[in-house]
Amino acid sequence: MIQFIEVSLQRGTQFLLEDADLTIFEGQKVGLIGANGAGKSSLFAMIKGELHADTGEIILPGNRRIAFMAQEVEETQRSALDYCLDGDDRLRLIERNIAKAQENGDDHAHATWLGEYETAHGYTAQSRAETLLQGLGFKMSDMQKPVSDFSGGWRIRLNLAKALMCPSDVLLLDEPTNHLDLDAVMWLENWLRQYPGTLLLISHDRDFLDGICSHIVHVYQKRLTLYKGNYSDYERQRAEHLAQQQANHEKQLEKRAHLQQYVARFRYKADKAKQAQSRLRMLEKMEIIGPAHIDSQFQFSIPVAEKTSQQLIDLSQADLGYISETNEALVQLGQTNFTLRDGQRIGLLGPNGAGKSTLIKSIVGEIKILSGERVTGENLKIGYFSQHQLSALDLEASPLLHIQRLSPKVLESDIRRYLGGFGFIGDDALRPVKGFSGGEKARLALSLISWTKPNLLVLDEPTNHLDLDMRQALTEALQEFPGAILLVSHDRHLLNSTVDEFYLVADNQIQAFDGDLPAYHAWLQARQASETQAEKSEQNVGKVEKTDRKEERRKAAEMREKLRPLRKQIEKFEKAVQTAQEHLDNISDAMSDSSLYEAEQRDKLQALLSDEAKWKRALAESEEAWFEVQEELEEAESELGM
Repeated sequence: MIQFIEVSLQRGTQFLLEDADLTIFEGQKVGLIGANGAGKSSLFAMIKGELHADTGEIILPGNRRIAFMAQEVEETQRSALDYCLDGDDRLRLIERNIAKAQENGDDHAHATWLGEYETAHGYTAQSRAETLLQGLGFKMSDMQKPVSDFSGGWRIRLNLAKALMCPSDVLLLDEPTNHLDLDAVMWLENWLRQYPGTLLLISHDRDFLDGICSHIVHVYQKRLTLYKGNYSDYERQRAEHLAQQQANHEKQLEKRAHLQQYVARFRYKADKAKQAQSRLRMLEKMEIIGPAHIDSQFQFSIPVAEKTSQQLIDLSQADLGYISETNEALVQLGQTNFTLRDGQRIGLLGPNGAGKSTLIKSIVGEIKILSGERVTGENLKIGYFSQHQLSALDLEASPLLHIQRLSPKVLESDIRRYLGGFGFIGDDALRPVKGFSGGEKARLALSLISWTKPNLLVLDEPTNHLDLDMRQALTEALQEFPGAILLVSHDRHLLNSTVDEFYLVADNQIQAFDGDLPAYHAWLQARQASETQAEKSEQNVGKVEKTDRKEERRKAAEMREKLRPLRKQIEKFEKAVQTAQEHLDNISDAMSDSSLYEAEQRDKLQALLSDEAKWKRALAESEEAWFEVQEELEEAESELGM
């Protein structure tokens, strides 16, 4: 049992928790939700013993192993497989003792430790580690690669595998799906569902929470409120409470009326039937979901262009891919035929690296097609979102200025009212972007897309960095958007709620997928099992392609050399993040001194607050830069076939 009794936690001058109570029983799977900065990660730190409550008591189970996913990216030459196996530190200790007993010729100790090795399931450890790594997207050929060969996102996957490898009674996972694709998210959900211990999970993915959690803890207004059931159950229970407030109830009725009007207009029109049905499904859930998010600061719609074309994009016999440095065409999707029409709502599925991003970039014109035709409608107006759009924001400009540059004649009051729907309220609309978090940048990018009134939305992982309330607001906005949508996302709730059909990108082609997400998961499992068997067969028989090993090593070294500058940048930003965090920790420790808030210490307090603001900006900038370079590295590795 984990118990918080009247716990208060103060960071600087702010209380994150105040007289908070919580009891978690053994074997429960608990989702931890709340706004960014509410104190979720601090609660994890207290359970791990890295942070101590200012008042109150925290009771933790004795003799229980606590496993957690490290957030830092480790630089090591150990192989991916060994790095994962290192997660079972007990097993590693036994292995060292076996080796020591052999070295000393101590047969009794050797036999004893061999018994311990069997008890610790040492003989199956390698196969279990391989299963974990494959589930998270690694291939058998990746197992012996050094950790340093992987990009930042893949190293974080290795940290997750290492945490899962550790035999534990309590498992703490903080946003484990952040760097995963849809395939890995589905695998992880199934693994965690079968985990026998106590699980505490921080996540902004509602379907992920729904599939795993037996309880939800809402960190809200400095309290810890426990709800029985999964995330949907939490929404229902909270809705019942909030629906008692008449103002909230009226807002809900207004939104339902808007959706019912759309359904009544288009339900029986052939060209709008799918959209009407999707809105009807949303309407059925609205009575439960709406009130639970009615106090959210996010509420917006995405207007559509006044003019449109029936056929927006047509790719005909198109080869899609990249041009290498040696001017060689690298085709990822060959002889592609794909058409996007007005009102279509398509979700793209496919294994990691199959070419979904290549297809999207070819559709929006970010990369040129290698051959064939790309024909666009006369009135095509694309609203394109990707993580690269965040780096294109002007760091010195405010959200208000970004909009004013698009529409100089619009009144400032109207722009500020518009930005308020995206969470930029009051002075937040005037802050420069350089101080923004990843979530704030994503919200600004979405607001700019919406302002342009597109008739085709192309969205590549739009929910990264977004919290649950903003994801819900985006889902509702996409539900109401009458134009076309092309969506790639690992957020299954967003996919299920906003698209009407799926297309599968795999095996160098794209085709309609006649099935839902569970059917895709089944397809994926069968495919992975087949690929794993083929790889193992090749290894067992030893009939690897007859390639000159020296030439292979030379090419590998050449690839690593090309990627070295990006890895150096990543190391630089990692050190900058660490430095900023160390300064913030020191400032936090200094500000915990109660004498600091006396009148004669005012100047010292002001200096500390100024330093804290400076290092928070430095931390945010370094983290964002790290993510950008990491994505650039992953893209470069994909182009090089790594």
